[in-house]
Amino acid sequence: MKSHTRLKRVRARALAVISFLVIGMGAGAAVAYDVIEVAHGGTVEGVVRLEGTVPDPKGFNLITFPDPAYCGRISNGRGWRLLRDFVVSQDAGLKDAIVLLEGVEAGKSFETSVPLIEARDCMFQPFMTIVRNGHAVEVINMDPVMHDIQGYETSPEAGARTLFNTPLVMNHQHHRGDIHAIHNHAPGKSLVGPVYLNKGRRTFYMQCGFHAYMESWAMAVNNPYYALTDSTGAFKIDNIPPGTYQLVVWHPQTGPGLTKMVTVQADGTVKEQLSLQAPKGNRSAYKVMDNPRFGPESLGHSIDIQPLVEHQH
Repeated sequence: MKSHTRLKRVRARALAVISFLVIGMGAGAAVAYDVIEVAHGGTVEGVVRLEGTVPDPKGFNLITFPDPAYCGRISNGRGWRLLRDFVVSQDAGLKDAIVLLEGVEAGKSFETSVPLIEARDCMFQPFMTIVRNGHAVEVINMDPVMHDIQGYETSPEAGARTLFNTPLVMNHQHHRGDIHAIHNHAPGKSLVGPVYLNKGRRTFYMQCGFHAYMESWAMAVNNPYYALTDSTGAFKIDNIPPGTYQLVVWHPQTGPGLTKMVTVQADGTVKEQLSLQAPKGNRSAYKVMDNPRFGPESLGHSIDIQPLVEHQH
């Protein structure tokens, strides 16, 4: 009976949406923010660039992880899955960097909708998510394979720790074994589980315990004055109450980020050319190697890995 009950719980999670609360600055409570009418608001806009050599994508040998055929729908055609944690334009514009203003206590309306992260094609999308301080992020499995959500944080107070480890069972509305399957289903109800970050932490890292190439990051914000850079590295934050604020620029793979003070004038525009330093050194643990010992033939049986969704070069 007990095993049957546990099985029912696991099946319930198969259709579940896993939610977690992200609590950032402060001792367990979100920073207060008031919505007011902003008269003669200003704008901060510009570009964030990556300074230095762009790191190669992280390489993961598909045969060392479960579901190589299905997850190999995105691969380089030689059995390797690539994680492009740096997306950089030809003129060094950095995508998915967050730019935010700290110290804005009152201003324009603050959207409270719950961000959605999808496990789709063995990839967490989006790579970078913004969530209001104290609100939830939802995760849905769109794949016909099982995932395992592991949440992590690191802080000076507590060091590294695992926040949770929760199975995200396969989506049964997909036909397992059909690598040509398309995503078309209605997710089930949410399974809410509050997870709190330590005092002073505002970032959250999520990885699949079965498929290490699945990563996603989230940052909690205290006000609506933030932007994610686009594919050219450009950003724009508008309708800002006049004043002096701290500008923060951060990308999950570039270290501590950048901070500076900016003064926004009434009806004025502050233009910024910002840069983050690329990490140095060779990420040898993630280097793609063409070696028969690591190829599909090393399994001793045939396996059909077809890059049907994206051919990674």
